[in-house]
Amino acid sequence: MATDASDGPVAEEPGRGQRVLDLLNKAIDNQSPLVRKNIARARQRNPEATPAEVIRSLERMYVSALTGTGAAVGGAAAAPGVGTGVALALSAGEALSSLELSTLFALSVAEVHGVPIDEIERRRTIVMGIMLGGSGSSTIGKAAGRTGQHWGRQVVGKVPVETLRQINKILGPNFVTKYGTKQGIIVLGRVAPFGIGAVIGGGANAAVATLTVRAGRRAFGPPPESWSPLTRSTPPMSENPQG
Repeated sequence: MATDASDGPVAEEPGRGQRVLDLLNKAIDNQSPLVRKNIARARQRNPEATPAEVIRSLERMYVSALTGTGAAVGGAAAAPGVGTGVALALSAGEALSSLELSTLFALSVAEVHGVPIDEIERRRTIVMGIMLGGSGSSTIGKAAGRTGQHWGRQVVGKVPVETLRQINKILGPNFVTKYGTKQGIIVLGRVAPFGIGAVIGGGANAAVATLTVRAGRRAFGPPPESWSPLTRSTPPMSENPQG
């Protein structure tokens, strides 16, 4: 029976909770090295794009990619001869890919804003805080003892790593609850028959992406007017991304 314990997950949750956090850590490990490449891709068509224009491109790329993965899995689940077990397996894989897309988006926006993402604890705070939305920003502000808007700049970029570590210990169980529940609902929707799953999968992922974009805007505030020395040197990708 679940209890409202404030010092950690309930007794029956550690296994599932740890799996969700393992997915988060894997996504951060996989996507952190790709942040600057992602920014370069967003600058590809316009090497002189401002930070605001690049963030808009990052947002469009993210929403499009996340919506596409949801629709693809939902469509595959509705294909003739695909059983529920296979459909659930496809959705499980897509859960990691959607988390990776969200991680890459959040860290890329932070980089454009000049927020340091060199420490793993900073990256965890950014990703969990943005994906948790309003509850994440409230938790971060209270735990850091700071008030005001744009926690991405005021907290992640300025407080000591040890403080971020304590914040992440609070965010972790909340992330497990929200992300696990949200993904569970989306997965069940994707396995619906007769092509409904494609509509539900794409629509649900689009909604998640839109909320994440809004949370990112609240976290970091208005884009900088000019590039920081670090991101200014990010070269636009060539027209042949396979090169």
